[in-house]
Amino acid sequence: MGIIDRLSQMIRSNLNDLISSAENPEKMLNQIIIDMRSQLAKAKQQVAAAIADEKRLRDQVEGEYKQAQEWERRAMLAVQNGQDELAKQALVRYNEHLQHGQELDATWQAHRNETEKLKGSLRELNDKIEEAKRKKNLLIARQKRAAAQQRIQETMSGLSDKSAFEAFSRMEEKIADNERKMIAGAEIDEEISGDRLAAQFRVLEKGAGVANADLQLLELKQRMGMLGAGTGGADSKQLGTGTPGEDEADHEVEELPAEEKKTK
Repeated sequence: MGIIDRLSQMIRSNLNDLISSAENPEKMLNQIIIDMRSQLAKAKQQVAAAIADEKRLRDQVEGEYKQAQEWERRAMLAVQNGQDELAKQALVRYNEHLQHGQELDATWQAHRNETEKLKGSLRELNDKIEEAKRKKNLLIARQKRAAAQQRIQETMSGLSDKSAFEAFSRMEEKIADNERKMIAGAEIDEEISGDRLAAQFRVLEKGAGVANADLQLLELKQRMGMLGAGTGGADSKQLGTGTPGEDEADHEVEELPAEEKKTK
C-alpha cells in the first residue's frame, strides 16, 4: 500500500468517526478541513523523504559511473605505460563500478517513477482539500437551511394541534361571558339604585320628541300643498290633546246666540 493510499485511508477513517459522532455540522466540517490539512502536511513530509531518497540514489548512480570512468582512464594509462597487468586490474574495478552503477540506475529509475506518482497524488490531494474548503461554506449554508426548515415544520406541526385553538376559543368565550356579566351588573345597579322618577320622565320626553316630529312632518306637508283643507282639520283633530266630544261641545257653545248664552 502506497503512502497516499495509507493517508487516504486514515482520512476516510477520521471522517467516518466525525460523521458518526457529529452534533454540530459546521464544527464537524471545520474539523474535517483541519484533519485533511494535517494529513496533507504529513503526506508532504513523506513525499519529500521519498524525493530525497530518489536524489540520493541518483547521486549514487552518478558516483558509480564516475568511478567507472576513472578506472577506465587508469586502465588506459597503464596500457600506455606498457603495464598490461595493472591495466587488467583497473578494468576489473571499472566493470565492478559500471555494473553497480547500472543496478543502482535501474533502482533509481523505478524510485523516480514512484516519486513522480507520489507528487501527482499529493497535488490531487491538495486540490481536493482546496475544493473541500470551497464547498464547506456551501454545505454549512445548506445545513442551516435544512435546520431552519425542520424548525418551521416542527412549529407547524405544533400549531396543527387543535388543543391550542380550542383553548383560545374557550378563553374568548370566557372573556365575552365576563363582559355580559359586567353589563348585566351595571343594569341591575341602575335599576336598584338609580332615580326611577328621572327615568320615567326620560321616557315621556322621548315620546314627546316623537310627537313633535309628527307635527313638524304635518306642517311640512301643508307647506308643500300635499294636504287638503279637510285633511288638515282631521289631522289637527287627531293631534289634539282633548277628546272629539269635548272639541265639538266647545264648538257648539261658541255658535250659540248671545241671548241663549244669557239664558243659560
